[in-house]
Amino acid sequence: MQIMKRDLMEILACPMCKGKFDLTVEKEEGSEIVSGFLFCKHCNERYPIEDTIPNLLPPSMHKN
Repeated sequence: MQIMKRDLMEILACPMCKGKFDLTVEKEEGSEIVSGFLFCKHCNERYPIEDTIPNLLPPSMHKN
């Protein structure tokens, strides 16, 4: 597992289309993003960041 930091935005890509993400931070502690989400404009999908872990599972596998 990778702790979510802003530096990861350079290498992370949407698992569906390989597009770049927009980052929305809801809570940050130091250099770690604790909660927020990654958004792919191309797919119009959100990927949650919870407890510093980005969930990049396909959207159909996200818990509700």
